[in-house]
Amino acid sequence: MAEYTDIIYEIKDNAAFITLNRPEKRNALNDLIIAELRDAIIAAEADDRVRVVILRGAGKDFCAGADLAQLEKSAQASVLENLEGASRMAELFLTMRRLKKPVIAAVHGRALAGGAGLASACDMVIAARSASFCYTEVKIGFVPAIVMSIARRNLGEKRAFEILATGKTFSAEEAAAIGFINRVSDDADFAAEVEKYAAEISQLSASALMLTKYLLYQIDSMNFEQAIRAGVDLNIIARQTPDCQNSIRKFLSKE
Repeated sequence: MAEYTDIIYEIKDNAAFITLNRPEKRNALNDLIIAELRDAIIAAEADDRVRVVILRGAGKDFCAGADLAQLEKSAQASVLENLEGASRMAELFLTMRRLKKPVIAAVHGRALAGGAGLASACDMVIAARSASFCYTEVKIGFVPAIVMSIARRNLGEKRAFEILATGKTFSAEEAAAIGFINRVSDDADFAAEVEKYAAEISQLSASALMLTKYLLYQIDSMNFEQAIRAGVDLNIIARQTPDCQNSIRKFLSKE
Protein backbone atom coordinates (compact mmCIF):
# COMPACT_ATOMS: atom_id res chain seq x y z
CA MET A 1 0.00 0.00 0.00
CA ALA A 2 1.26 3.48 -0.88
CA GLU A 3 2.36 5.83 1.88
CA TYR A 4 0.63 9.19 1.96
CA THR A 5 1.58 12.52 3.49
CA ASP A 6 -1.63 14.56 3.43
CA ILE A 7 -4.32 11.90 3.48
CA ILE A 8 -5.08 8.76 5.48
CA TYR A 9 -6.21 5.65 3.60
CA GLU A 10 -7.74 2.78 5.54
CA ILE A 11 -10.11 -0.09 4.83
CA LYS A 12 -12.83 -1.08 7.27
CA ASP A 13 -15.69 -3.49 6.59
CA ASN A 14 -15.51 -3.32 2.78
CA ALA A 15 -15.24 0.47 2.79
CA ALA A 16 -12.18 2.55 1.91
CA PHE A 17 -12.03 5.59 4.17
CA ILE A 18 -9.99 8.40 2.61
CA THR A 19 -9.38 11.21 5.09
CA LEU A 20 -8.05 14.61 4.16
CA ASN A 21 -5.38 15.01 6.80
CA ARG A 22 -4.28 18.64 6.99
CA PRO A 23 -6.40 19.71 9.97
CA GLU A 24 -4.09 22.63 10.78
CA LYS A 25 -4.89 24.00 7.30
CA ARG A 26 -8.58 23.01 7.45
CA ASN A 27 -7.73 20.30 4.92
CA ALA A 28 -7.10 22.90 2.24
CA LEU A 29 -6.28 21.59 -1.21
CA ASN A 30 -2.82 21.83 -2.76
CA ASP A 31 -1.07 19.90 -5.53
CA LEU A 32 0.08 17.15 -3.18
CA ILE A 33 -3.25 16.39 -1.55
CA ILE A 34 -5.02 16.44 -4.92
CA ALA A 35 -2.48 13.95 -6.31
CA GLU A 36 -2.75 11.73 -3.23
CA LEU A 37 -6.55 11.78 -3.37
CA ARG A 38 -6.51 10.65 -6.98
CA ASP A 39 -3.98 7.90 -6.24
CA ALA A 40 -6.03 6.66 -3.27
CA ILE A 41 -9.23 6.58 -5.31
CA ILE A 42 -7.48 4.56 -8.01
CA ALA A 43 -6.17 2.21 -5.31
CA ALA A 44 -9.69 1.73 -3.96
CA GLU A 45 -10.92 0.93 -7.45
CA ALA A 46 -8.34 -1.85 -7.81
CA ASP A 47 -8.95 -3.37 -4.37
CA ASP A 48 -11.50 -6.20 -4.47
CA ARG A 49 -12.17 -5.78 -0.76
CA VAL A 50 -13.57 -2.30 -1.31
CA ARG A 51 -17.27 -1.92 -2.14
CA VAL A 52 -17.67 1.77 -1.30
CA VAL A 53 -15.39 4.77 -0.79
CA ILE A 54 -15.88 7.33 2.00
CA LEU A 55 -14.25 10.75 1.69
CA ARG A 56 -13.97 12.78 4.88
CA GLY A 57 -11.82 15.41 6.61
CA ALA A 58 -9.74 15.38 9.79
CA GLY A 59 -10.17 18.05 12.44
CA LYS A 60 -12.93 20.66 12.56
CA ASP A 61 -13.71 21.01 8.86
CA PHE A 62 -14.23 18.87 5.78
CA CYS A 63 -12.24 21.09 3.41
CA ALA A 64 -11.63 24.84 3.16
CA GLY A 65 -10.93 24.85 -0.57
CA ALA A 66 -7.63 25.92 -2.10
CA ASP A 67 -4.62 26.36 0.16
CA LEU A 68 -3.59 30.02 0.59
CA ALA A 69 -0.08 29.20 -0.57
CA GLN A 70 -1.61 27.54 -3.62
CA LEU A 71 -3.66 30.67 -4.34
CA GLU A 72 -0.57 32.86 -4.05
CA LYS A 73 1.33 30.50 -6.32
CA SER A 74 -1.43 30.57 -8.94
CA ALA A 75 -1.57 34.38 -8.88
CA GLN A 76 2.10 34.49 -9.85
CA ALA A 77 2.02 31.58 -12.30
CA SER A 78 1.85 31.72 -16.08
CA VAL A 79 -1.22 30.75 -18.08
CA LEU A 80 0.29 27.36 -18.91
CA GLU A 81 1.23 26.70 -15.27
CA ASN A 82 -2.29 27.56 -14.16
CA LEU A 83 -3.68 25.32 -16.88
CA GLU A 84 -1.62 22.44 -15.52
CA GLY A 85 -2.80 23.05 -11.96
CA ALA A 86 -6.47 23.40 -12.93
CA SER A 87 -6.22 20.26 -15.03
CA ARG A 88 -5.03 18.26 -12.00
CA MET A 89 -8.16 19.27 -10.09
CA ALA A 90 -10.35 18.48 -13.08
CA GLU A 91 -8.73 15.07 -13.46
CA LEU A 92 -9.49 14.28 -9.79
CA PHE A 93 -13.19 14.99 -10.38
CA LEU A 94 -13.20 12.95 -13.57
CA THR A 95 -11.50 10.04 -11.78
CA MET A 96 -14.22 10.13 -9.12
CA ARG A 97 -16.91 10.19 -11.78
CA ARG A 98 -15.38 7.26 -13.71
CA LEU A 99 -14.90 5.14 -10.59
CA LYS A 100 -16.98 1.97 -10.74
CA LYS A 101 -17.63 2.08 -7.00
CA PRO A 102 -19.83 4.65 -5.22
CA VAL A 103 -18.09 7.51 -3.43
CA ILE A 104 -19.75 9.06 -0.38
CA ALA A 105 -18.69 12.41 1.06
CA ALA A 106 -18.98 12.60 4.85
CA VAL A 107 -19.06 16.34 5.53
CA HIS A 108 -18.65 17.96 8.91
CA GLY A 109 -17.76 21.56 9.67
CA ARG A 110 -17.19 23.73 6.62
CA ALA A 111 -16.98 22.70 2.98
CA LEU A 112 -15.81 25.83 1.19
CA ALA A 113 -15.08 26.63 -2.47
CA GLY A 114 -13.22 23.62 -3.89
CA GLY A 115 -14.18 21.74 -0.73
CA ALA A 116 -17.86 22.19 -1.58
CA GLY A 117 -17.02 21.13 -5.12
CA LEU A 118 -15.18 18.07 -3.85
CA ALA A 119 -18.19 17.02 -1.77
CA SER A 120 -20.61 17.56 -4.66
CA ALA A 121 -18.36 15.52 -6.98
CA CYS A 122 -19.06 12.46 -4.84
CA ASP A 123 -21.99 10.24 -5.75
CA MET A 124 -23.69 10.80 -2.40
CA VAL A 125 -23.23 13.20 0.50
CA ILE A 126 -24.07 12.76 4.17
CA ALA A 127 -23.50 15.81 6.37
CA ALA A 128 -23.44 16.57 10.07
CA ARG A 129 -26.21 18.93 11.10
CA SER A 130 -23.68 21.66 11.94
CA ALA A 131 -22.01 21.43 8.51
CA SER A 132 -22.12 24.34 6.10
CA PHE A 133 -21.34 24.82 2.43
CA CYS A 134 -20.21 27.87 0.47
CA TYR A 135 -18.72 28.59 -2.93
CA THR A 136 -16.55 31.46 -1.78
CA GLU A 137 -14.71 32.08 -5.05
CA VAL A 138 -16.78 35.14 -6.01
CA LYS A 139 -15.70 36.88 -2.81
CA ILE A 140 -12.13 37.13 -4.12
CA GLY A 141 -13.16 38.00 -7.65
CA PHE A 142 -12.71 34.44 -8.83
CA VAL A 143 -15.08 32.01 -10.58
CA PRO A 144 -15.96 28.48 -9.37
CA ALA A 145 -15.34 27.33 -12.91
CA ILE A 146 -14.27 23.69 -12.57
CA VAL A 147 -16.93 22.81 -9.99
CA MET A 148 -19.68 24.68 -11.85
CA SER A 149 -20.61 21.75 -14.09
CA ILE A 150 -21.02 19.54 -11.03
CA ALA A 151 -23.18 22.07 -9.17
CA ARG A 152 -25.36 22.53 -12.25
CA ARG A 153 -25.93 18.78 -12.47
CA ASN A 154 -26.82 18.66 -8.78
CA LEU A 155 -29.21 21.60 -8.81
CA GLY A 156 -31.72 23.53 -10.86
CA GLU A 157 -30.46 26.49 -12.86
CA LYS A 158 -31.56 29.25 -10.50
CA ARG A 159 -30.39 27.48 -7.35
CA ALA A 160 -27.03 26.79 -8.97
CA PHE A 161 -26.64 30.42 -10.04
CA GLU A 162 -27.52 31.68 -6.57
CA ILE A 163 -24.97 29.63 -4.69
CA LEU A 164 -22.21 30.01 -7.30
CA ALA A 165 -22.62 33.73 -8.03
CA THR A 166 -23.42 35.11 -4.57
CA GLY A 167 -21.12 33.13 -2.28
CA LYS A 168 -24.10 32.40 -0.04
CA THR A 169 -23.41 30.08 2.90
CA PHE A 170 -26.02 27.37 3.27
CA SER A 171 -26.57 24.91 6.08
CA ALA A 172 -26.78 21.14 5.93
CA GLU A 173 -30.57 21.34 6.24
CA GLU A 174 -30.75 23.82 3.35
CA ALA A 175 -28.40 21.65 1.30
CA ALA A 176 -30.66 18.64 1.83
CA ALA A 177 -33.79 20.65 1.01
CA ILE A 178 -32.45 21.75 -2.38
CA GLY A 179 -31.04 18.32 -3.27
CA PHE A 180 -27.37 19.23 -2.88
CA ILE A 181 -26.81 16.45 -0.33
CA ASN A 182 -28.58 13.18 0.48
CA ARG A 183 -29.06 13.19 4.22
CA VAL A 184 -28.29 15.01 7.48
CA SER A 185 -27.19 13.42 10.73
CA ASP A 186 -26.99 14.81 14.24
CA ASP A 187 -23.41 15.63 15.13
CA ALA A 188 -23.31 13.23 18.07
CA ASP A 189 -24.28 10.32 15.82
CA PHE A 190 -22.42 11.44 12.69
CA ALA A 191 -19.48 9.01 12.70
CA ALA A 192 -21.75 6.05 13.44
CA GLU A 193 -24.25 7.14 10.78
CA VAL A 194 -21.50 7.39 8.17
CA GLU A 195 -20.33 3.85 8.91
CA LYS A 196 -23.93 2.60 8.88
CA TYR A 197 -24.56 4.29 5.53
CA ALA A 198 -21.37 2.77 4.09
CA ALA A 199 -22.38 -0.67 5.38
CA GLU A 200 -25.81 -0.37 3.75
CA ILE A 201 -24.30 0.55 0.39
CA SER A 202 -21.63 -2.15 0.58
CA GLN A 203 -24.32 -4.83 0.93
CA LEU A 204 -25.82 -3.94 -2.44
CA SER A 205 -24.87 -5.61 -5.70
CA ALA A 206 -21.50 -4.29 -6.84
CA SER A 207 -22.34 -4.82 -10.51
CA ALA A 208 -25.73 -3.12 -10.16
CA LEU A 209 -24.12 -0.12 -8.46
CA MET A 210 -21.41 0.09 -11.11
CA LEU A 211 -23.85 -0.06 -14.01
CA THR A 212 -26.27 2.37 -12.37
CA LYS A 213 -23.48 4.90 -11.83
CA TYR A 214 -22.22 4.43 -15.38
CA LEU A 215 -25.61 4.98 -17.02
CA LEU A 216 -26.74 7.80 -14.75
CA TYR A 217 -23.74 9.94 -15.62
CA GLN A 218 -23.73 8.95 -19.29
CA ILE A 219 -27.24 10.26 -19.87
CA ASP A 220 -26.20 13.80 -18.89
CA SER A 221 -24.99 14.27 -22.45
CA MET A 222 -27.85 12.45 -24.20
CA ASN A 223 -31.23 13.53 -25.48
CA PHE A 224 -34.32 11.64 -24.31
CA GLU A 225 -34.36 9.04 -27.09
CA GLN A 226 -30.64 8.36 -26.74
CA ALA A 227 -31.04 7.92 -22.98
CA ILE A 228 -33.91 5.45 -23.40
CA ARG A 229 -31.94 3.43 -25.95
CA ALA A 230 -28.88 3.44 -23.71
CA GLY A 231 -31.15 2.11 -20.97
CA VAL A 232 -32.25 -0.73 -23.23
CA ASP A 233 -28.65 -1.69 -23.91
CA LEU A 234 -27.69 -1.60 -20.25
CA ASN A 235 -30.85 -3.50 -19.28
CA ILE A 236 -29.64 -6.39 -21.43
CA ILE A 237 -26.14 -6.24 -19.93
CA ALA A 238 -27.48 -6.12 -16.35
CA ARG A 239 -29.57 -9.25 -16.87
CA GLN A 240 -26.42 -11.19 -17.77
CA THR A 241 -24.48 -10.33 -14.59
CA PRO A 242 -24.00 -13.10 -12.00
CA ASP A 243 -25.54 -10.89 -9.29
CA CYS A 244 -28.76 -10.48 -11.25
CA GLN A 245 -28.99 -14.10 -12.38
CA ASN A 246 -28.29 -15.43 -8.89
CA SER A 247 -30.91 -13.12 -7.38
CA ILE A 248 -33.51 -14.21 -9.92
CA ARG A 249 -32.79 -17.89 -9.18
CA LYS A 250 -33.17 -17.28 -5.45
CA PHE A 251 -36.42 -15.39 -5.98
CA LEU A 252 -37.87 -18.10 -8.22
CA SER A 253 -36.88 -20.85 -5.78
CA LYS A 254 -39.16 -19.27 -3.16
CA GLU A 255 -42.21 -19.44 -5.40
